[in-house]
Order: sequence, then C-alpha cells, then structure tokens
Amino acid sequence: MKDLGWHAQDLLRFKFRVFAQWLARDRIIMSCRYYVGVVRAEDDNQKGQELRQKQQKLFAHLQSPNQQFIIKRGFLMKNDEVYHEKGVDVKLAVDLLVGAYDNLYDTAIVISSDTDLIPAIKKVKHLGKQVEYIGFSHQPSFGMQSSSSLSRLLIKEELEQFFPKLLV
Repeated sequence: MKDLGWHAQDLLRFKFRVFAQWLARDRIIMSCRYYVGVVRAEDDNQKGQELRQKQQKLFAHLQSPNQQFIIKRGFLMKNDEVYHEKGVDVKLAVDLLVGAYDNLYDTAIVISSDTDLIPAIKKVKHLGKQVEYIGFSHQPSFGMQSSSSLSRLLIKEELEQFFPKLLV
C-alpha cells in the first residue's frame, strides 16, 4: 500500500476487517491473519525506535475489537544495509497447509505476491481447497495468478473505501 501513496499512519485508519469481509463476499470468515516481520531496534537507534513504535500501533489497531486480526510475527534481518523479512512466508505457508489438512477452510484468501508460497498453494489445491490471490494492479504477481484458483487485482480506488473520511 506504500507504493500507492499510503504511509504507516494511514494504516491506523484502514478498516482491515471490513476489507476482509468485502473480499470474502458472503462467505464466513474463520480468521484474519496479518503476517509481518517485526522491527527490533537497538536502544540507541532513534529511527529504528520510531519504526518499532509505528509498528506496535499498527499491531494494536489490527488486534482491536473492531479488527480482530491475529498477528503472525516473523523477523527482519539486515543484509547489505537492506532489511528483509524472514520467516513470514514460511508461517503463511504452514498455516495454509495445516488449515487445508485439518479442513479448517474451503477457500483461503491470500494477499501476498510472494512466489515462495506457490508450492504450498499447489498442495492446498491438490487437497481440494481453493486459494484466491489478491494482488494490486500496479504490481501483479503472474506466478501467484497462475498458481491460484482465482486471482483478483485491486486498484487504488477500491481500497479508498476502507479509509474513513476525515472531517475537516
């Protein structure tokens, strides 16, 4: 969503649960999960502390009674001055597979363009479950589109409805 011009503070207004219900259409939602690498900042790193605080606010928003999301935490690893999420795709893949094997869902809706998920998606489909890939029209993952049962690409205007209008 950052690529579409929204920033961390904007996500504190985003109606994640309403968005999930919109994606699910008339289907029952068993759970909503948010997979993310957790910011761990050293005490003397001011920017890292600010990022950590923003992330903690987002977590509180996601876990609030209005949103009811489960947060699945990975970690961030610094490599050549660039941070990379680690463990996030594995947690998502495991949850997809366990849910399929345990018959916890008929359809999983995945909002991720990480092609590392494709083997898990193929196995989930082999087990008779459906996987809907939700991506963004400005940056689709053709691998995820071709591997999923159904794909849907969102445009910015579709997402705007999940930000409450600010009173001026």
